[in-house]
Amino acid sequence: MALPKRRHSKARVRKRRTHQGVSAPSVSACPQCEAPRLSHNACGRCGYYKGRKIDHTVSEEEKRRESAS
Repeated sequence: MALPKRRHSKARVRKRRTHQGVSAPSVSACPQCEAPRLSHNACGRCGYYKGRKIDHTVSEEEKRRESAS
């Protein structure tokens, strides 16, 4: 493996890394309930994605029924 002959300065390293910053996730409004949601993900409030209900999480009513029994 090749090794650097001299140490790279902080400025030189930071100049190279200027393009590696983390960008904010893209958030859009859900067409069903207008809640903010991440792009290419099902809505956390209504459970719709591309016009179809795909939410497989347990509803609040089912949670109450399970805890009561």
